[in-house]
Amino acid sequence: MAAPTLILKPHTAWAAAWQRCLSVAPEAFTDDRVRNYWNGAWQADGRVLAATTPVDGTPIAGPPRLDGAAATSAVRAALDQHRAWRHVPLPERRAKVTAALDALSEHRELLALLLVWEIGKPWRLTQADVDRAIDGVRWYVEQIDRMLVDRTPLPGPVSNIASWNYPMSVLVHAMLVQALAGNAVIAKTPTDGGVACLTLATALAAREGLPLTLVSGSGGELSEALVRAPEIGCVSFVGGRDTGARVATAVADLGKRHILEQEGLNTWGIWNYTDWPALATQIRKTFDYGKQRCTAYPRFVVQRSSFDAFLAAYLPAVRALRLGHPLAVESPDDPLPELDFGPLINAAKAKELGDQVAEAIERGAVPLHRGDLAEARFLPGQDTSAYLPPVTLLNPPPASPLHHAEPFGPVDTIVLVDTEAELLAAMNASNGALVATLSCDDRQTFDRLAPQVRAFKVGHGKPRSRGDRDELFGGFGASWRGAFVGGDLLVRAVTEGPTGERLPGNFPDYHLMPD
Repeated sequence: MAAPTLILKPHTAWAAAWQRCLSVAPEAFTDDRVRNYWNGAWQADGRVLAATTPVDGTPIAGPPRLDGAAATSAVRAALDQHRAWRHVPLPERRAKVTAALDALSEHRELLALLLVWEIGKPWRLTQADVDRAIDGVRWYVEQIDRMLVDRTPLPGPVSNIASWNYPMSVLVHAMLVQALAGNAVIAKTPTDGGVACLTLATALAAREGLPLTLVSGSGGELSEALVRAPEIGCVSFVGGRDTGARVATAVADLGKRHILEQEGLNTWGIWNYTDWPALATQIRKTFDYGKQRCTAYPRFVVQRSSFDAFLAAYLPAVRALRLGHPLAVESPDDPLPELDFGPLINAAKAKELGDQVAEAIERGAVPLHRGDLAEARFLPGQDTSAYLPPVTLLNPPPASPLHHAEPFGPVDTIVLVDTEAELLAAMNASNGALVATLSCDDRQTFDRLAPQVRAFKVGHGKPRSRGDRDELFGGFGASWRGAFVGGDLLVRAVTEGPTGERLPGNFPDYHLMPD
């Protein structure tokens, strides 16, 4: 039987979302572009780059990129804001942040819809991204009094440079907590997506008097202002290792406070394990958003003697994955589809990852599963160049990037091992990661092996996440630099405490002790 013809869900088109932005925040959106926000005003500056959505190639708003001189002016203006804001009483700051959260809640669905179009995240996940930002900051509003006892804001504003995949729950969340703690806040919109969502969120918060700056531009051109400028009190970076390494070098040279979260190859080890039904329920969840997450698990390290049982649990879960256009439905009254993932962030990334898969297979990797876009949910004739079906490879060759680096896409690799030493070596292939999981039937075996896995969080038979609120988060090795964050520490990282205070983190003379 032929698959039904799909249509775009009514009232979800990009043009409709854009018109809603013009109505809600006319100060930030013009007929054909978004504006930068600095010096307490929306600025019609910057060179606008053309942009298209990864969902189906529809033209969308591009970032208005500033040059270095304009960014320097924005940072200097932010310092003036900071000097005033740091003296605003905490009850007033709390009231203003709470009002901003109420405004974000009012426009929750529009923020989520913008994320669908800008970064290709399915509806269920964009809503979760918005909700985590709002709910997370509300928790800080409730806890902030005790967190700020004997603490003061930093000498200068906090500069945020983050990746495109979690604009609300990572970037906006951080911005509002930093402002709540008494700092002016600067944020650079990610080059690859999220500018309209971040512009709307900033407009809603700025109306409540929060000292925010939102600018667009290339990292290379703006780094002198956003990273090296003496006005900056702290640099918070979330992104890849190459850019992160350059930022790390700059802040280390300047002795500047910093939080740098970088990619790592998160691994899932299988050793002396038999609860395959439990594993099967977890596999599909690991593909949320096509593994375009810093806490995704793209590598499984499997005991060779259990490989057949592992595949029997793994393959049905992967074959059940649903992908396609996040807003495509069969009839106008249908709810939006429950997809595991949609496109990658752009067509170039899909091609790059597809080429890496092809090269790995040519050099000896064994394809265990390759999905087919013909089975995905698409509109008739739509552009599908940013989509990549799930792929699973056995034993990627050492020369392949898939052997040692995070693919940031729906590609799993499996490595077979025979000894515990091989297990640990394979799980530590990228010299540090944010999370890992080890599935062992015996808790004592897990307790013995887990401390030797170079990931900040190691789960026993279940995935670990970035976490928030009162859960500490960080990384090991090349996956993290600077202060660890979470709960009180997220506030401590952007405030000053007693003289001689040391924040937990992998600074040169600090070693985090296990619990």
